[in-house]
Amino acid sequence: MVLGLAVSLPLLCAPGPAPGGPRGVPGKTIAFIASDSRNGGVTGVFRAFQDAAGLLGWKASFQDGNGRKARQGELLLQAIQGRADGIIFGGFDAGDFPAEVAAARRAGIPLVGWHAARNPGPSRDLFLNVATDPAAVAALAVRFVVQDAVRFRKPVGVVIFTDSRFEVARAKTLAMVRALEASRKAGPCRVLAIQDIPISEAATRAPGAVPDLVAKFGAQWTYTLAINDVYFDHMNFPLAFAHRADILNVSAGDGSSLALSRIGSGRSQQAATVAEPLRMQGFQLADELNRAFAGERPSGQVSRPILVTAEVLKARGAGGIEAGSGFEAAYARIWSGR
Repeated sequence: MVLGLAVSLPLLCAPGPAPGGPRGVPGKTIAFIASDSRNGGVTGVFRAFQDAAGLLGWKASFQDGNGRKARQGELLLQAIQGRADGIIFGGFDAGDFPAEVAAARRAGIPLVGWHAARNPGPSRDLFLNVATDPAAVAALAVRFVVQDAVRFRKPVGVVIFTDSRFEVARAKTLAMVRALEASRKAGPCRVLAIQDIPISEAATRAPGAVPDLVAKFGAQWTYTLAINDVYFDHMNFPLAFAHRADILNVSAGDGSSLALSRIGSGRSQQAATVAEPLRMQGFQLADELNRAFAGERPSGQVSRPILVTAEVLKARGAGGIEAGSGFEAAYARIWSGR
């Protein structure tokens, strides 16, 4: 079952959650453990989850893993030992923590994730992983690049920024490479380089990579793809300094508030992001945990990615890319038993 905003330009729509589901189980305490608070997707989905938790009468805490695996493991153990009713893996792989997952299972604590496994849906470690399909995200990002190249008769020479520590990032990167290699609409599409930089170090290392890439590839470098918007947060100045205002940047996730702001302004070299419906996903995280508390099966819903450009943002207006989708009211009805 697919849940989310249909990908269309410039109008978007959202069918909302599937009908049915258990009444809200109140009085729960949830630990949201974030991979890194510098990741705008993680903080955005938590804010939505926090609002959903308020409707359910839950207490939600945000714990920052600071981009370090050791810290994330410590926080998981603290949540288990502190008898949290549920734990959310916010943007880091549950499979990297087998001992903690096993301890939570013994304690009867349900685990859900956001971008916490390679694919959306139930997994060996999680009741359900909330995410879009990484192959669909990659395909949208590459399609935008190819269409731009055809429109402006540009060659396609791509640098990809990724973080190989995460399964979903590896999946997106591989899918982007394959999609580029398979495309023929704009002539041969070349992957010039794959820059493997941890998201937690993107603010310093991504801008620092620009001069070396310009020196190595020169005019061959025409597009940049990245698995997260954070790589483009500080790249405009080094690209301008290198006199490369011609390079177009496109992110294959997640639609951070900073990315949406710079895309909407039209003053950035980031022309698009393939965004997650973060608010909808935050509510789905709450619904999946509620299903686990009620002894029901996971929903199996998978949200669709959203190709966001300046034109889309202008069409949607101040309400944002998820405005008018109706999912909040739909979930509220389900949880109230109406």
